[in-house]
Amino acid sequence: MIFDTAKNLDFYKNLGVEDRYAKAVDFLKNTDLEKLEPGKYEIDGKNVFANVVEYTTIPWEEAKYEAHHNYTDIQYVISGSEIMTYARIDELNEKVPYNDEKDVVFYDNENPGLKAVVKSGEYMIFNPWDGHKPKAAAGEPAPIKKVIVKIKEN
Repeated sequence: MIFDTAKNLDFYKNLGVEDRYAKAVDFLKNTDLEKLEPGKYEIDGKNVFANVVEYTTIPWEEAKYEAHHNYTDIQYVISGSEIMTYARIDELNEKVPYNDEKDVVFYDNENPGLKAVVKSGEYMIFNPWDGHKPKAAAGEPAPIKKVIVKIKEN
């Protein structure tokens, strides 16, 4: 898990398989993210793509831990803020089995995890071994817009 700000994106260009992180970073740095409409944006086929989402955050207790087997997430906040929580998957209890089609497994909320308030221009990177819980309100529920860049790991 990594928590950082937009000014440091270049540091992560050389992570991972081939040049996939570099493509993700280039997309985040060279795209007017505020003008993107919600939806899916292809960057490098199924290897790197982005999902732009807008929603109202929810109480922490209602948010769900999740993890992915095949993709790393860069969850970048465009506007608003939310609490993102991290916990190692070996410290979580599976609640909904892995769905291969959606590349997601859900866990219960027993682990308090490591919480971070992620604001506009900040992001967290979650690898396949990182349980993460996005969508939680930082205070009262509020609107948020973010982009989740998915990077295929295998």
